Amino acid sequence: MTRRMEFEVLGRRTFLIGAGSSLVVATLLANLPALAQEPVRSIDEALKKVLGDATASESGITLEVPEIAENGNTVPFTLAVDSPMSEASYVKTLHIFATGNPQVGVASYHFTPASGKAAVSSRMRLARTQDVIAVAALSDGKFLLGKRNVKVTIGGCGG
Repeated sequence: MTRRMEFEVLGRRTFLIGAGSSLVVATLLANLPALAQEPVRSIDEALKKVLGDATASESGITLEVPEIAENGNTVPFTLAVDSPMSEASYVKTLHIFATGNPQVGVASYHFTPASGKAAVSSRMRLARTQDVIAVAALSDGKFLLGKRNVKVTIGGCGG
């Protein structure tokens, strides 16, 4: 009894799909330690992670968030930094933190000079009345910080 081996020739599309999928999986596996980092749970730890040993200037960043939020599930915010956004001077990253949430990091937004302006608007969830802190990392290594207290109420009642 003779065994006959058959080979199937892969088409170009099948090969490219397989190679691309392998590349994506390899990239995810290489970045797995970064993805599995422990969440930051204190504001001091979060600020140390962003600022290092630098100090932040408390001017130049605009943080718009309501003083009183009737619903902590959807609190709107706007972050902006007046920057020329040129190769010589631009905002690299905007971070927003909520000091009373179980995980203080809300979001980080990354910019390049091609972004045109350093501004973002979104919504966040706040667990209770707390401070909201925004930090801007500039291309020259400086940092800007803005802070606002938000009172979260339930149906208009104090909270």
